[in-house]
Amino acid sequence: MMRIPLSALIGLFFTGLFFLSAIFAPWIAPYDPSAIIGDFWEPISWEHWLGTDNIGRDLLSRMIYGGRTTIFVAAAATVISFTLGTTLAFSAVVIGGWVDMVLSRFIDLIMSIPTLIFALVVLSVVPVTIPVLILVMGLLDLTRVFRLARAVSVDINVMDYVEAAKLRGEKTMWIVFREILPNALSPLVAELGLRFIFMVLFVSTLSFLGLGVQPPDADWGGIVKENKEGLIYGIPAAIVPGIAIAILAISVNLIADWVLSRTASLKGGRNG
Repeated sequence: MMRIPLSALIGLFFTGLFFLSAIFAPWIAPYDPSAIIGDFWEPISWEHWLGTDNIGRDLLSRMIYGGRTTIFVAAAATVISFTLGTTLAFSAVVIGGWVDMVLSRFIDLIMSIPTLIFALVVLSVVPVTIPVLILVMGLLDLTRVFRLARAVSVDINVMDYVEAAKLRGEKTMWIVFREILPNALSPLVAELGLRFIFMVLFVSTLSFLGLGVQPPDADWGGIVKENKEGLIYGIPAAIVPGIAIAILAISVNLIADWVLSRTASLKGGRNG
């Protein structure tokens, strides 16, 4: 019977809490996140568990809907970056030759430009919508996934079972998904959690700078931007999203560490 350590249980609990809150936001948020229902920056009360924001909207409702937007954008961008990044990296290694060289040099070129600056430049000249934001974030982040996946797959590509598959005449995609991917899961799973948290921070940063999720939609970075002036007066409304991001980051990393150690132990048991 599989025993889950306490740290992983804590990570699963808080991560599940965030994701369930995002999924069921319309049913658990006490107020409409865009409705003004009180005075600005009201303190915590039974009516408003986290107080109100800079224009009198319920902060708890804004946080729940903001978490929904932030998690959805980050998860969708992570799926794009990992799907494209790993597929391109594994294919480049299996095919080799000029394909591998051209893709690797192109990725190096893109990585030489700071990701945040690149995103700001792109988003400043295109309409900033949720699909565009997800696509830009996913495409920019696939460079990191590509480098990791390629580094892992280079060693796997020279294994006997991969060479045997090539000699049998298997197609490139068959080798990628049946031979290389299962044996590269361990580091990729750990990286998945890190990239998801990076995406949460990335979209929050873009929203704080005004080029992320656009009003009236809420997200955690936007909530910080809206309420940052309150810090001067000791209003905690801008700190709450930062606490939420920190808890989510720690929780996801605890799960990733457990999955990584579990995968490593299973692999060691098979080798033994």
